[in-house]
Amino acid sequence: MPVLTDLTARLSQHIDLTAGEIDVAAAALADPLVVDDSKVAFLRALGDKGETAAELAAFAKAFRARALDPGVESFAAEAIDIVGTGGDHTGAFNISSLVVLTLACAGVPVMKHGNRGITSKCGSADLLGGLGFKLDAPPEKLRAALAQLGYVFFFAPAFHPAFKHIAPARKALAAEGRRSVFNVLGPLINPGRPAHVLLGVFSAGWTPLMADTLERLGAAGGIAVHGSIDAARGVDELTTATDTRVRGFGRNRNLDTTWTPEGLGLRRADFGELLGGDLAHNLALVDALLAGKGPSGLADTIALNAAVALWICGRAGSPVERLDEARGLLLGGAVKARIAATREFFLTTV
Repeated sequence: MPVLTDLTARLSQHIDLTAGEIDVAAAALADPLVVDDSKVAFLRALGDKGETAAELAAFAKAFRARALDPGVESFAAEAIDIVGTGGDHTGAFNISSLVVLTLACAGVPVMKHGNRGITSKCGSADLLGGLGFKLDAPPEKLRAALAQLGYVFFFAPAFHPAFKHIAPARKALAAEGRRSVFNVLGPLINPGRPAHVLLGVFSAGWTPLMADTLERLGAAGGIAVHGSIDAARGVDELTTATDTRVRGFGRNRNLDTTWTPEGLGLRRADFGELLGGDLAHNLALVDALLAGKGPSGLADTIALNAAVALWICGRAGSPVERLDEARGLLLGGAVKARIAATREFFLTTV
């Protein structure tokens, strides 16, 4: 099989790689003995060519195989991940983190996979950690959290040890202002392998590509979404402040459309209502939201995402059927109680 430099040469000729070639590339990228310069050259050439859905799926399979197994397969068929690619640089609040808690209150098992803030001041790991979830909990405690709390957070660095050997190459590319395949791989390699995904994508152009990738990976159902703030900016979220490009996969594969807040029966918010800040700011915003004093556009957006997730999981007949219920869970005390239960849970031993 070709070595990494040979594959880089093929990419430079705009030749798509086979699944077998990508498996070889993944092994080389994860190998601490392979020099970083060759990894940078390969990732740069892949980005210049443009990744295909087949290539993304092959990379996801390769790194899923290298991930640590949390042992939650008995929950996977009913579970969902609420996740974004990141990289939109909008400064939006951690919408998905409160969607996770709302869904857990609604009885849907949620497997959230994420990291600390990289392109934002506060990532999902930062906020959920601030709300009491112990990021470094052992697998048996994480399994118990899923069973007792209805949700779990898989801290990406703890489950993907191979990534530490790729970090220098990613850092070098970031210094050039370039992304790589690893900027979008995170949402595709949840170690719990939930059957459903509500995926936010950083650009409209990448939305169908990510949906097609999850289709190839065998997701039971889900949608990829991208919100358009204005002609120059977008967000990796479904929101009540944007028109949202929507592309389905799995049982939702026939969905290819644009949703508007008005079309979903909601008030169009100003995007400023969705903005967050650092951890302290976002924790204060959580308190305000749960007290009914947060921005209404943000509360509506969280409730909308939860309702859509219930629909994706087959628990509603339409994307907004359970919207009022989701809003009630968020604002009526259920989510606040689940946060308190989370803090109590992690104060106890396994």
